[in-house]
Amino acid sequence: MGPRWLPLFAQLVVLQLPGAWAKDTIRVFVVPHSHMDVGWLYTVQENMQIYAASVYTSVVRELTLKEHRRFIAVEQEYFRLWWDRFASRTQKLQVRELLAHGRLEFVSGGQVMHDEAVTHFDDQILQLTEGHGFLYETFGVRPQFSWQVDSFGASATTPTLFALAGFNAHVISRIDYELKEALMQVQEMQFVWRGSQSLAERQEIFTHVLDFYGYCSVGYSWEGEAPLLTQFQGGEHSSLNDPVTVRNIEMYVERFVLDVKSRARGYRTPHILWPWGCDRKFFSAGVQFANMDLLLSSLNTRASQLGVTVEYATLSAYFRALHAHNATWHVRGHQDFLPYASEESQVWTGFYTSRSPLKGLARRASALLYAGESMFTRYMWPSPRRRLDPRWALTQLQKLRWAVSEGRQVQHHDGITGTEAVKVGDMFTQHLRAGMQAVLRLVAAIVLDPPRGSPGSEPRGHSAAVYNPLAWTVTTVINLTVSFPHVTVTDESGRPVKAQVQRSKEIPHKYDLYVLTTIPGLSYRYYSVRPTEQAPEGQQAATATMAFTSKLDRKPRRLSTRPLGKKLVSVKNDCYTVFLDPDTNLMHSIWERQSNRTVRVTQQFLEYTVNGNKNDLPVSDNYVFLPEGPADPAWEAVSVEMVRGRLLTEIRQYFYRTLEAKEHTYAIYSRLAHVPLGYDRELLCHRLEQELRVGPLEVNREAVLRTSTGLQSLRVLHSDSNAFQMQHRLHRDYPAHTISRNYYPMVQSAYIEDSRTRLVLLSEQAHGVSSQGDGEVEVLLHRRLWNNLDLSQIFNVTLKDASIVRPVFWLLLGPLSLTTRLRPQSGLALQHRPVVVLGRLPEADPERPVARQPEAVTLPPSLHLQTLSIPGWTYSSNHTQHLQKLQKGFPRKAKPDLRRVLLRLHHLYEVREHQVLSQPVTVDLKAVLRGLGTLVAVEERSLTGTWSVNSLRRWRWRTPNKGGSRPSAPHGPVVTIGPKEIRTFFVHFQRP
Repeated sequence: MGPRWLPLFAQLVVLQLPGAWAKDTIRVFVVPHSHMDVGWLYTVQENMQIYAASVYTSVVRELTLKEHRRFIAVEQEYFRLWWDRFASRTQKLQVRELLAHGRLEFVSGGQVMHDEAVTHFDDQILQLTEGHGFLYETFGVRPQFSWQVDSFGASATTPTLFALAGFNAHVISRIDYELKEALMQVQEMQFVWRGSQSLAERQEIFTHVLDFYGYCSVGYSWEGEAPLLTQFQGGEHSSLNDPVTVRNIEMYVERFVLDVKSRARGYRTPHILWPWGCDRKFFSAGVQFANMDLLLSSLNTRASQLGVTVEYATLSAYFRALHAHNATWHVRGHQDFLPYASEESQVWTGFYTSRSPLKGLARRASALLYAGESMFTRYMWPSPRRRLDPRWALTQLQKLRWAVSEGRQVQHHDGITGTEAVKVGDMFTQHLRAGMQAVLRLVAAIVLDPPRGSPGSEPRGHSAAVYNPLAWTVTTVINLTVSFPHVTVTDESGRPVKAQVQRSKEIPHKYDLYVLTTIPGLSYRYYSVRPTEQAPEGQQAATATMAFTSKLDRKPRRLSTRPLGKKLVSVKNDCYTVFLDPDTNLMHSIWERQSNRTVRVTQQFLEYTVNGNKNDLPVSDNYVFLPEGPADPAWEAVSVEMVRGRLLTEIRQYFYRTLEAKEHTYAIYSRLAHVPLGYDRELLCHRLEQELRVGPLEVNREAVLRTSTGLQSLRVLHSDSNAFQMQHRLHRDYPAHTISRNYYPMVQSAYIEDSRTRLVLLSEQAHGVSSQGDGEVEVLLHRRLWNNLDLSQIFNVTLKDASIVRPVFWLLLGPLSLTTRLRPQSGLALQHRPVVVLGRLPEADPERPVARQPEAVTLPPSLHLQTLSIPGWTYSSNHTQHLQKLQKGFPRKAKPDLRRVLLRLHHLYEVREHQVLSQPVTVDLKAVLRGLGTLVAVEERSLTGTWSVNSLRRWRWRTPNKGGSRPSAPHGPVVTIGPKEIRTFFVHFQRP
């Protein structure tokens, strides 16, 4: 996304140079670049036509003409499209030559510059891995520096992942304007960031924060705007500057020196990084470079007089010089840079929730891809079965990889954030759905037999194949929609299965069928679902029991005054008793067994009202959340249905805008499973599942679910950073916009607590979250906005649709020790629920024979099988051999390598977080992966796979306390995973 331009004072302020090096010549490293959003105002295809192809065509030409010029390429999506569809053979040879001599440099190397607030770290890794795989496979290059300059705030997870990928330094820009000014005052715009409190110095990374000019060289653009973009000039600057001539060169020189000294005030060394470019620049690189050449040459002829030297550079040249300076750097811990405000009335916390349906779809697609990858790997090893074409299967997976993390990239910082134009959001949705359909075809081909019986025969019911993608045994309840109320459910052996049927909560004439299932890790269960003629009166195990529904009359909104234990309506299982107040029809409290404590818990929907008229500033939009005041209740009455069954009870609360309204605007469907508490049923017992219905909203309203409790949390919130680690969020009072500046991203989890009890919310997708009052946690669920800002009026960057969203949450309540143990595992159980694939049972089909199950894959409870896939990369693991192949001319259409398996293991717990589960875990991969075949080789790799950890030598940066070292790579199949570690391996199995 382009600048919401610089705060005005950033263009005016010029302070004295720091005394420590005031007499030194300032060495300016000019880094030419073009920021190319992978979908923002235009679709990817439109951007390729408008300017992106011209950037690479003209840049390659201009770099080839003059050896002193440099350029960095960031977003691989556009480069790959140019390389595959536009570049001539000559241009490809020129690119290889430029890379070999360091005149062109790939930085970051992912498909996009991903968002850092609302992306899951699995998807960050995926998009980075896919981009690195392409670069290494094609050129043998491995990026070593980041360029995260336009993400709306900086997460502490990203630098940790970049360190694991082998990066030496990290560049960010968008951090809170007040904090940036404070860092500049004390010259701490560069520091060593230890983004993980557990990995700490072992995965630290040097971090450079760009000054208030950001990544744009304001006032030094000579090519104007790309075609079709001239209608939107934006900001307080002219997009076209006068060409450099003899008459005006002095003006440019004076301005440049002034700007350099303004930039230099925040940095401790005389080495200054100057990003030269901006959004969609260098599409006419000849014009830009010609003017730059004149200016830089004039500056350098008077270097001693001006105290400034200037050179074209890449990031590696800049950081190499900085590293050689050998300064001692300040250390920053695992705190992040969220939320982000670019100025007082620009608080960027709305995008945590914008386009909620897209956020939900992206996460579901990611979960399906995760399951599809391991299903395909299990299909291929120990030997492929049946007649599935592996190359076709890999193509289906690649479609969803590209949708989730690559092509038309939804992880982009103007993608999953919901800050793109409507047509661009539609593009993301279209590609995600197409990718999901491709993987569903693959999944069905793997798990379902072709239907048997005579053609056209009527199905007797459904066959359901259920796959557990986690490497633990999972006991849970799956949900199917059926058209018949009387149902018989049997497993693969013909045994009856515990099940429950009830009327669908939202689909007329349909029924929800809930089935209790226990599935070992990376294994399948098969069920047959048939209609029965009549529900039996007694207990017949083969027949799903029918739930009984009762109703509580609609009640007007009022405060609950009913004390505990006084005629409350209760629903209970072995872990919780949930109480409802019949006077209000709201949740009243929850009793938790282990602590034997009852906590007041009430939930209700509220709405914030926001302004959309730019003449009455400030305005809320896709990025910014600026409510006009506190949230108000969004309902006047609520009714309840209690659907009680033997397997689970569902509480259906319907919220109405008015007492007389016929249709509800909001609903909460809360489910509590009635299963005996045991080791394999602990996660199912210790959660209250909640599915919400929200919308349609009125215009310029923002809907929240507020959960108010009796916990004395003092408005302290914990919310997750990309589902990787938790951040401690203190509530702060600000002179303005205190509500919005106390909102934080919630990618997967958030909690509040007091000294005894913790309330955890786990989410299926990203939201904004806050604690506006003691004992409260509220989640921003949905936004419907109209405004007359230019972005909305010209490019349709708006959220004015009347959509309905259905977010899913799991609520956990209990003592700190219990919730500490269950939260990470429960989060994964929500994210990676079993995949259900439905087939048909023809009339002639008998009971399904017992399927031969491969051996389960089971990890200890503190380890997560983060990745198990066959990437299909064609490059050699041996770097020297791979470079030799490239020099000989790598085959254009090399066959994918189906034997190499990519494995990642992730330790779920922080150091000292749990007495037992925080300990390092040693596993024998040969034993764990026995179900896939005989393991013959294990290679530990960098996070994205392109480095052998034995050859990876990251730079050390001097700090007051010396950094640690990474554990050595394993020499065999036995590996030890420490707290929060992510270890990546190539594993190879013996061919049968």
